[in-house]
Amino acid sequence: MAQTAENQKQKIGPKLEDNMNYLNKALAIESNFDIIAREITIAGRNAVLIFVDAFCNAELLSRFLLPLMNLKREALAVDPIKKLFHSEIGYVEVDAVKNLEEVVDSVLAGPTVLLVDGMDQAFVLDVRQYPVRNPDEPDLEKVVRGSRDGFVETLVFNAALIRRRIRDPKLRMEYMQAGIRSKSDIVICYIEDIANQETVKNIKDSIAKIKVDGLPMSEKAVEELISPGTFWNPFPKVRYTERPDVAAAHLLEGHVLVMVDNSPSIAITPATYFHHLQHAEEYRQNPTVGAYIRWVRFFGVAVSIFLLPLYFLFSVHPELLPPALEFIGPNKTGQIPLIIQFVFAELAIDFIRLATIHTPSSLATATGIIAALLIGDIATTVGLFAAEVVMYTAIAAVGTFLTPSYELSMANRLVRLFLLVMSAIFALPGFLIGLGLVLLLLILTKSFGVPYLWPLIPLNIKALGSVLIRTPVPMRNFRPSILKPKDPDAQPVVPEPARKPNNIKNNKTEKKE
Repeated sequence: MAQTAENQKQKIGPKLEDNMNYLNKALAIESNFDIIAREITIAGRNAVLIFVDAFCNAELLSRFLLPLMNLKREALAVDPIKKLFHSEIGYVEVDAVKNLEEVVDSVLAGPTVLLVDGMDQAFVLDVRQYPVRNPDEPDLEKVVRGSRDGFVETLVFNAALIRRRIRDPKLRMEYMQAGIRSKSDIVICYIEDIANQETVKNIKDSIAKIKVDGLPMSEKAVEELISPGTFWNPFPKVRYTERPDVAAAHLLEGHVLVMVDNSPSIAITPATYFHHLQHAEEYRQNPTVGAYIRWVRFFGVAVSIFLLPLYFLFSVHPELLPPALEFIGPNKTGQIPLIIQFVFAELAIDFIRLATIHTPSSLATATGIIAALLIGDIATTVGLFAAEVVMYTAIAAVGTFLTPSYELSMANRLVRLFLLVMSAIFALPGFLIGLGLVLLLLILTKSFGVPYLWPLIPLNIKALGSVLIRTPVPMRNFRPSILKPKDPDAQPVVPEPARKPNNIKNNKTEKKE
């Protein structure tokens, strides 16, 4: 089948005019102002350079093109393709292709293509340049101490940031393409003698089966196309990061990275619920401080999920509270039912969040202050909202922002609303049933075959300890077993200092005697 497809491709012919007739139609050179066909002469032969104007590095191209244009006719008299490829083109990144379809794909991808009359091959010169921003620190994953670089929208630069941190010859970056029209570049990154090869194969096979027109949303579209399970499950099955150090750390654990061109976010697979709760800041501090930061984060995430449903439940059913906690509940319930107040308050938080995203940065802070202070204060002053509702909603929102993973924070927000509605309809049984349903969903969720709640379910006490407490580097001797790494040992276990044998003293005594 592959041989038949190869035979159907249009071969490059020895006549430059015939090749250009095909390419003029395929690339619409006359219609597209940014696709340039530059006619030149090489060793007395007519030649054409085809490139996309914005992608071509004109200075670099001119540097090695001038010697070619000064070649004498006899320089390419014998075996011109081989001589031109190996002797005359003084550039490192050059390749030869035999099909016109490959010429079209190469031009649209950015390289410059050279076609010479009388030669049945074209030369692909990778002299492209991309519009790119500096690798600044990502806004969502800032740290007090640590590197300040981050991934950008150019795939080659992202690969370089990882290579800079892991100089292992076993590091693999396998190139693929997906999207019938977009032909988006995708790289599967893993360490060959660590990562589970079955996981790597499943991801590659899934990407190879993608048959959509294009991937304009880059890594998110790829995630939905390759991750198994229901599409309506709000919990993210991959973890996104824009930090090269975080990506490198997961590679060394045995994870597989999926990098998509035009996106600064790298997808880490597989990813459990607890992967989304870890942050680089914990590992940039002392282990004791890191453990404290992690527990504060865990507490904040729990508050963001359970605070509003429980407060509403105890406000509506104060008999559930012990006498010492009878003060919980609003003194004035407001003119709107309490559940409507909570729903409106949640929507108001989303209004503010979306408004600040779409507001120019110079006005975003002012917008947030106006919305939070003026609207919230006026709503409580006129009696529409209870003051406690505004306060507890704000606390829950702060807990949401404590979640390192933006995708998980949005999923937790939906869980909070679900528990709130269940508590309003069915009181305490509704809260417990809703909690059970959420827990059941988490238990049934898998990320590329890995249980989502591991190491809690199924229980792995040793791994759970490293999740709850930030483990010091000398004690992280083993990679996560759930990933089934080929090499489970992260570092050799340091043996205890050998004790001196008891007979040393006796030997000294014997010598004295």
